[in-house]
Amino acid sequence: MNIKALRAFQATLSEGTLAAAANTLNLSQPAVSRLISNLEGELRITLFDRSGRNLTPTPEGLAFYRDAGRILDNLDEIPRIAADIRAGRTENLRIVAMPRIAASLVSPAVARFLSHNPAASISLDVRARREAGKWLAGRQYDIGIGSLPVDHPDIRTELLLRVRAQAIIHVDHPLAKKTEITVEDLVDEPTIRLMQGLLLREQLDDIFQSAGLTPRHVCEVSSSQLACSLVSDGAGITIADELVAAHVVSKNIRLIPVVPERWMSFGILYPKGSDLSQSGKLFVEELRNHVRSLAEQSQSIHAS
Repeated sequence: MNIKALRAFQATLSEGTLAAAANTLNLSQPAVSRLISNLEGELRITLFDRSGRNLTPTPEGLAFYRDAGRILDNLDEIPRIAADIRAGRTENLRIVAMPRIAASLVSPAVARFLSHNPAASISLDVRARREAGKWLAGRQYDIGIGSLPVDHPDIRTELLLRVRAQAIIHVDHPLAKKTEITVEDLVDEPTIRLMQGLLLREQLDDIFQSAGLTPRHVCEVSSSQLACSLVSDGAGITIADELVAAHVVSKNIRLIPVVPERWMSFGILYPKGSDLSQSGKLFVEELRNHVRSLAEQSQSIHAS
């Protein structure tokens, strides 16, 4: 695939006009137009609507950019990568974390690792569970950290910890005085749940379905942290875990264990057939040390 054509598409999308894209790329407008047309022909996708004075990205063009944008953005990294290789700086640990535990679990472990290994280099990315698995299997990363299970033939996993499911409730709510919460306690409460396709949504649905009950949903959100923030602001209740709720304003919420007990698993993900570098092994050691310290301070976290 022609890299110039990809750059032409990227520049036209970001700049908004052929003229601006041509100026950015130091090419003529007809040259940029030809590159985009050739790319459309190769992809068999119409990337821009040409009916107006300006090129407007089509839904297909936006979808292509959403999925291919990271690749396009990383094209600019190629000279730096080559320079690092020439200088002998080839050990860069590439980590991908799923949003649910990036701040509470991965960030402290990375900080500990860098403090003990000041010469090390890390690239840390945060991606949705489905995307993270795809990029990890494609060997874009050395290590992944996220919720389990992960069902992918090119990824092997190691259990890192288990966290107990808890009801996240505003401190002023009558249920906040309880020491344990049943599904029956929550069934008539306004419930905030995650959108379809997210693991925590499946886990929350299963908790209610196992009891033969249907919760009163008032809001669907795209992240578990946002669900906890909405609870903090008084919008309803949700079910999550201690790691998710760690960065929400704690004075406004209470975490109350759900009964019967439900536990959520998190682990380390590796591309199958790959050998972890020495930096990777040291990072995993720091990660496990951090998990053990969390488990020592909480009855709702069990280290593996």
